[in-house]
Amino acid sequence: MIKVRKVLISVWEKRGIADFAKELQKLNIKIISTGKTALLLRRHKIKVKEVSSVTAFPEILSGRVKTLHPKVFGGILANKKHPLHLEEISTLGIQPIDMVVVNLYPFTKKMKENLAWTQILEYIDIGGPSMLRAAAKNFRNVASVSSPSQYKLIISELKKNRGAISEDVLRKLAEDSFYLTKEYDNAIYNYFKGRDTISWNMTEKSSLRYGENPHQKASLYKKIRSKDLRIKQYQGKELSYNNFLDIDTAVAQVKEFRQPAATVIKHVSICGTATDKKLASAYKKAYKADSLSSFGGIVGLNRKVDKDTASQIIKSGFKECIIAPSYSKESLKIFSAKKNMRVLETNLSQDSDYREIKGTYFGYLVQKRDKLTLDKNEFKVVTKKKPTKRQLEDLIFAWKVVKYVKSNAIVIAKNNAVLGIGGGQPSRVDSVKIALNKAKKSTKLSVLASDAFFPKPDSIKEAYRGGIKAIIQPGGSIKDKDVIEACDRFKIAMVFTGIRHFRH
Repeated sequence: MIKVRKVLISVWEKRGIADFAKELQKLNIKIISTGKTALLLRRHKIKVKEVSSVTAFPEILSGRVKTLHPKVFGGILANKKHPLHLEEISTLGIQPIDMVVVNLYPFTKKMKENLAWTQILEYIDIGGPSMLRAAAKNFRNVASVSSPSQYKLIISELKKNRGAISEDVLRKLAEDSFYLTKEYDNAIYNYFKGRDTISWNMTEKSSLRYGENPHQKASLYKKIRSKDLRIKQYQGKELSYNNFLDIDTAVAQVKEFRQPAATVIKHVSICGTATDKKLASAYKKAYKADSLSSFGGIVGLNRKVDKDTASQIIKSGFKECIIAPSYSKESLKIFSAKKNMRVLETNLSQDSDYREIKGTYFGYLVQKRDKLTLDKNEFKVVTKKKPTKRQLEDLIFAWKVVKYVKSNAIVIAKNNAVLGIGGGQPSRVDSVKIALNKAKKSTKLSVLASDAFFPKPDSIKEAYRGGIKAIIQPGGSIKDKDVIEACDRFKIAMVFTGIRHFRH
């Protein structure tokens, strides 16, 4: 813990600084400051001593040099518990500084204004980061305050501790300062480099038992500055690496729908998805799509889980995880009979800004998540036969599902429910055959969605044999004409979206 007697204030963002300084003054803390900041504080009748009077040296080079002086940095870096340090600064007439309040020139903001080199260079802060780093290095003796958001905490600490700041708070302030200066330098580096440079600003949230397989180590990380994980676990074993991949797909899938929706995921593949007026009915339809494969799967739901839905899930056999936005007391009681089942809650209204990162032999592949949604006003009906209103609704439903199936992806659906899925095959026609086989004999008057174009009309022939009446696909093949002609011959309606949804 340190007693704060003297503070140096030099800020670009002056929001809240006058009120903060007034509180410091009430606590009999002396303030020294630089030019414009000092001027502002005096306007608010706050006693302040300018840095130039402390250093006996004026600001020079149009303000480029203000605080870069031994009497400033000696005062910040002196270890007050080191007798030789105290003797040395006393001999040199250097007074200790107990707190540094600094925020930096707005370089990242100015980057967006397309300024000339000569202009942007003046927004690279030198003294500010140097003072913050010096104070953070000497955190047991100096508080490094790097943001207006910290002012309230500092005043609270000072009042609670009679003008002192605890070591835990000092350490956290130092951590924040080093993070800020690191990010500031990264932004400058990126500007000079002329391209994006990714920093892995993540911290380990929890270690996992293992990765995809027992011989692979794995952990869950989150962004350093992000809020805590968007997940709450009510019961069950710890989540595994594979569990997290599955629940990510489950959440993404059910977020696609406004009406009550349910999905069952297994090995990052969809067993079934459905929507209905009631959540229990939606789950029942989703489970029915592939009841065999859903054993040990992950259930995703986009509504509060009620008693009926919980009962349906329990009746449907072993499930690894359930994830939903909330649960009724009755549903939690029902799930509690299955102690190992993981029951998870997440906020579906929140969006994820994470980029997808995959390591390869050649380097890291980075991309934005596939969040593109379909505007039905941009549909293009390319066949003589038009889809009916019912078919159009099913086509949109199937399109929202096929987005989360491994390519080559095929989804067969009817009445807002999946009937069969084929994916992960080198051949699209094989995916069609698998989807039809999964759906067995229930494909009459159903629709089909394909995540990418059909390279040949052979898939259309298979779809016709299976009773498919409408197809949705991106279009864009050199064989589009042949594919459309095949649809016309078999009296199948076809819609082009112009959007591809490969998922590798």
